[in-house]
Amino acid sequence: MEGDLQHGPDEGVRSAAPHASARKQDRGRPLCRLEEIADPGSRAFDLDDRSIFVVRRGAQVAAYVNSCPHTRGPLDWIEGQFLDFAGEHIVCATHGAMFRIADGHCIAGPCAGDRLTPARVVLVEGVLHLLD
Repeated sequence: MEGDLQHGPDEGVRSAAPHASARKQDRGRPLCRLEEIADPGSRAFDLDDRSIFVVRRGAQVAAYVNSCPHTRGPLDWIEGQFLDFAGEHIVCATHGAMFRIADGHCIAGPCAGDRLTPARVVLVEGVLHLLD
């Protein structure tokens, strides 16, 4: 399974579409192997230009910039922990806003109706790469 794992508003979390291996220039910045992220689970990545996080549910992933649309602060309450206890929603540590995993849309809290900023990732030979 390889392919672009980007997602858009209301598309939901989906698996990578099978296609020929990504060309080297399309691979972007390597992040980690998919199996290094708990299932379900999340993981933060502090890069030179920004902080992002990836949420995994099986072979499906969603990636976002680690910034709450309400406070602009990081979302994780413990480093790399972005999900509620049930693993159903992304939760902001500052004020408890809840976001859908599939599209980053805020469904509860002071930023209800807003959404997280997505980051595009691709899976190449079992490794997640950041394209943005």
